[in-house]
Amino acid sequence: MSNYLLSLAIWLPIAAGVLVLLTGSDRNAPLARMLALVGAIAGFLVTLPLWAGFDTAEAGMQFVEFRNWIPYFNVHYHLGVDGISMLFVILNAFITVIVVAAGWEVITQRVAQYNAAFLIMSGLMNGIFAALDGVLFYVFFEASLIPMYLIIGAWGGPNRVYAAFKFFLYTLFGSLLFLLALIYLYVHSGSFSILDWHDTAIPLDAQIWIFLAFLIAFAVKVPMWPVHTWLPDAHVEAPTGGSIVLAAIALKLGAYGFLRFSLPIAPDASHQLAGLIIALSLIAVVYIGFVALVQADMKKLVAYSSIAHMGFVTLGFFMFSALGIEGALVQMISHGFVSGAMFFCIGVMYDRLHSRQIADYGGVVNTMPKFAALFMLFSMANAGLPATSGFVGEFMVILGAVQYNFWIAFAAATSLILGAAYSLWMYKRVIFGAVANPHVAELTDINKREFLILGLLALCTLWLGLYPQAFTEVMHASVGNLIDHVNISKIQ
Repeated sequence: MSNYLLSLAIWLPIAAGVLVLLTGSDRNAPLARMLALVGAIAGFLVTLPLWAGFDTAEAGMQFVEFRNWIPYFNVHYHLGVDGISMLFVILNAFITVIVVAAGWEVITQRVAQYNAAFLIMSGLMNGIFAALDGVLFYVFFEASLIPMYLIIGAWGGPNRVYAAFKFFLYTLFGSLLFLLALIYLYVHSGSFSILDWHDTAIPLDAQIWIFLAFLIAFAVKVPMWPVHTWLPDAHVEAPTGGSIVLAAIALKLGAYGFLRFSLPIAPDASHQLAGLIIALSLIAVVYIGFVALVQADMKKLVAYSSIAHMGFVTLGFFMFSALGIEGALVQMISHGFVSGAMFFCIGVMYDRLHSRQIADYGGVVNTMPKFAALFMLFSMANAGLPATSGFVGEFMVILGAVQYNFWIAFAAATSLILGAAYSLWMYKRVIFGAVANPHVAELTDINKREFLILGLLALCTLWLGLYPQAFTEVMHASVGNLIDHVNISKIQ
């Protein structure tokens, strides 16, 4: 069974999604919901043996699967995970369970199609994290756009069509340049194996062009400044489940691409252009933090905070230290828990009041005390409070930055102040004070389903904040191997 765990993690959610689609119209909505939940939980359970059976001392790929796919072009169905990718497969499967549960009562139209889109996307994104063949990676990478496009376009807000098109066009443009780089690497090496590309000697000029092609493709996904403008629109228009998956998993695909492609395939170009990435990351961290501060829409504020937090991730990658890269990976996992929870909290309020405007709230603690307590934990984690997951990754990246350049660390540390400013100012205006209006007075506190979802995310946030070693020991060997690889010149 262990030889097929990754295939199960990919194809079980997809099969469950197809089964949910077969339930048909909304007359069978209860059946569709139940099948979706069973499929999501099964998809999560098959990923747990990956962690249980993972050898933390091994730097290379584990749970490897290899079969011929298109032998003429040397294309293979080649899967495997290391300490960098394994945690994201589990995180993705966990978030899928959260999303299916989050839409349980809220989604009342095209229920089967809604849940199926998330299950299919979950399988496709696991394929991205597990693929070790360039063509296989590209197929999963592109296919994952389709369910998210449909989720935003079919179940989103008033401007959903505009937001869906903008999301699709931005990401598709980046992907086309990515495809050109893959074709060059195939012609140069005669193989589509990503691991073979890691050991291929490439001229510096070609490395720079490859790096730039990868940069555009992955920067759009992260998203980095200045190609970030699609994200706030997508978040605002997406349904709550769409926002959770977009923030918790989809943004990680671009960051993961830097570690799997940019750094090991073009290491010399990575060193040469590190200054550019660090500059773009600092702009995201500082400038976008100020942009978040002036937002009137809660979803837009959290969307901009996501861009700032992902700026920390790309900053950590390009300081070429174990502390920086491990800190960035911890930040990615933490952001999955915290941003997912923040968007769910906003969705809880939106379901009751049908507004995301901060000005429409005030004094929510008086009518929703349990919700207010949990929302405070996630707001604090979003601000980087010690003992929450939000602190650990940012602290590690700042420590790595101090070793690299004090002033870069100083600029990055300002985000802790900005994060506290926009997170807590939003929380104060929405939650504290007297009841602001009759609509707030009529709010009801979270039900058992909502409490369970927020409780699980709270436990994960505190677990990573209080005991990060459970996560860092998994990635340590693979990160060390990556750094050794990146620091060896591969100029032909």
